[in-house]
Amino acid sequence: MKLDLPVCIPAQESYIKWHHRHAERIVMANSLQDIIDTFEFLDDWEDRYKFLIDLGKDLEPLAADEKTDTYKVRGCVSQVWLVTTPDNSGSEPVLTFRGDSDALIVQGLVAIVIALFSGKTAQEILQTDVEGLFNTLGLQEHLTPQRSNGLKSMIGRIRTDAEAALTAA
Repeated sequence: MKLDLPVCIPAQESYIKWHHRHAERIVMANSLQDIIDTFEFLDDWEDRYKFLIDLGKDLEPLAADEKTDTYKVRGCVSQVWLVTTPDNSGSEPVLTFRGDSDALIVQGLVAIVIALFSGKTAQEILQTDVEGLFNTLGLQEHLTPQRSNGLKSMIGRIRTDAEAALTAA
């Protein structure tokens, strides 16, 4: 007896198999090194985009009162909000970030940016080699110009917040 199963493109099939075998890894991939390792593990960009979407879905959504112009990132085609919380209790301010977007892939980019910068001192944020990381992940050559500009706007906003935290300290 032959079963009629839905036809699956090979890339989708490999992602589905990978996703089920590594479902826990997707949920736990919140550290920057986990994200880098997973990007390197995935063979093609269709799978990487799906992973990026999964990262975004794992972000805790912002409350409605945080999705305001105060937290909106300018220069993004999609709606993007970043909430910065400085902790000035130590010798240097440490910044924590939370974010959200109305676009799935961009929300995944927000997750990467948060993993990269959140919990670092303002000085560490300003010294971070962002371009090196994005080259490692291959994002520069695989994002649309609009998404690349939005990503630069997010990073610019985070650096501005870090500079403000240093000035206030």
